[in-house]
Amino acid sequence: MNPFAGEVAVWLDGKRHVARLTLGALAELEAALAEGGLLELVQRFESGRFSTRDVMMLVVAGLRGGGWQGRAEDLMTAEVGGGPVEAARVAAQLLARAFTVPG
Repeated sequence: MNPFAGEVAVWLDGKRHVARLTLGALAELEAALAEGGLLELVQRFESGRFSTRDVMMLVVAGLRGGGWQGRAEDLMTAEVGGGPVEAARVAAQLLARAFTVPG
């Protein structure tokens, strides 16, 4: 993984995937958000008020930015390594790495 490129590892059904929030993945994520935009999503994570749906949408967007061809429906039936807690950690890392400058 290259954190300087915003990459985060995600394990699905025992297989390691690369996730990152590319510009296209961010645009897809913003279009799918039910409430507010990306700034409100970041604020929800910063304040600990994020939902399971927020986590799932971020993980899906990150996976798609990393080249995964799946959809949210596919993630609903996949086994995420580390479970929901790890999925939330991955989502937070994706946001942090997409909107901060390393170093």
